[in-house]
Amino acid sequence: MQEPVSGDTNMASPPLKTSVVNPAANPRRMRRIIAEDPEWSLAIVPHLSELCLQHIVSNFEKNPVVDRLLPEHQRKVLDRISTGLPLTVTANLISDEGYWKRCCTERWAVCDVSRYGGSWKRMFFERHLESILKYFIPNTTDPNQVLEVIPLCKEYVRKLEIDQFLPPVKLDQNKEEDDMSDSGSDVGVDEFCMHHYDLGVLTAALSHLEELHLTYGVKDCGMNFEWSLFDFTYQDCCSLANAFKKCHALKVFKLCRSKVDDEKSRVLIRNLLDHPCLVELDLSHNLIRDRGARAIGKLINRSKLEILNLCNNRIRAPGAQAIAHALGKNSTLTSLNLRINCIEDEGGQAIGHALLTNATLTSIHLGGNELSEPTATLFSQVLAQNTALTSINLACNHIGLDGGKQLLEGMSDNKTVTEFDLRLAEVGQESEYLINQALKANQEIARLKILYQPNSLEEKSPDLD
Repeated sequence: MQEPVSGDTNMASPPLKTSVVNPAANPRRMRRIIAEDPEWSLAIVPHLSELCLQHIVSNFEKNPVVDRLLPEHQRKVLDRISTGLPLTVTANLISDEGYWKRCCTERWAVCDVSRYGGSWKRMFFERHLESILKYFIPNTTDPNQVLEVIPLCKEYVRKLEIDQFLPPVKLDQNKEEDDMSDSGSDVGVDEFCMHHYDLGVLTAALSHLEELHLTYGVKDCGMNFEWSLFDFTYQDCCSLANAFKKCHALKVFKLCRSKVDDEKSRVLIRNLLDHPCLVELDLSHNLIRDRGARAIGKLINRSKLEILNLCNNRIRAPGAQAIAHALGKNSTLTSLNLRINCIEDEGGQAIGHALLTNATLTSIHLGGNELSEPTATLFSQVLAQNTALTSINLACNHIGLDGGKQLLEGMSDNKTVTEFDLRLAEVGQESEYLINQALKANQEIARLKILYQPNSLEEKSPDLD
């Protein structure tokens, strides 16, 4: 082979040997992690309107802007703002039901909006105010907690259900004994200590309050149980009675399981006389006797009461006679519940005589009142003459076989009673069966009457075409 001569330009230089690196040949390099910019994104820059909405949401407490936004922007803001915003910001500004629904469902596990007229905002403010009152401790809790929330919720609260009132915290035992020894007397110490929150300021401000359900007692007291935790003091009674004067829109008042006796019931009823709107009164499960029943009889004809519940009190024959006397002249009451009292036949017959002339009462409950055959005999006449009653309850009495036959005779002439409870009344199986057959016939008559009533109204209505 001829070697190249130095300086010979005609000879081509041999190609250079270059080392070619194959990345696939080195598996360690293929598994290498390459650092990237963590803030880099393929997403496009948000619209200016979106950035503005984000700013409004994050600064809503300082600068609440809703009304000046377009409807689609309002929707986005209301869906994003926090439910933990102060009520001073949201109460009178936000009316959107979706926002208040979020507030309710995040705070309470069970939310039945149908009990609040379908309004989530009303549910929130009623339950919020109830929770404050339930856990208010006199002389310990700051009263401003209630006073500050009243202006925010007064337009939305229609009903309050307060099932407990906490008493003041008791002083140390040694200190309490020293105070009593210094005063020289312990009369009235417990009474003074156990007064509860006064609702007067609250009811005066809640101009739309229509229903008030109260129970004076403590729930879940456990091993700290004391009878004094369930006292409804005379001062509590006077404060509540004065609160009625400021509650002109009240339609339903319930005070149950609160140890209301004759004296306290008379104080309450004195302030309910001639009330312009009250239609339902529930004083069940208390300690009302005949004097209290006489006051209630007076109330029946000096009010617009339609529903009266005195279940489980201590009313006897004189009290029932007072109620019966009022019932004979009344034209508004539709439901009367005297279950679990002790009116006996004397009181039962008085009510029976009243029902012979009363034309408005549709439901009466006299279960568990020690009634027997004489009352059944009179109620047989009631069944034959009264055309307003649709529901009667004489359960848990001693009507007896002869009384059952008397009631059966009355039912044979009755076409309006659709409910007649005679359980544990000792009327006998045959009478009870035949009475039930008569009830089924009356129920069918009532069903057909309701079924054809709209058609008859359409036929009577004039043709507008």
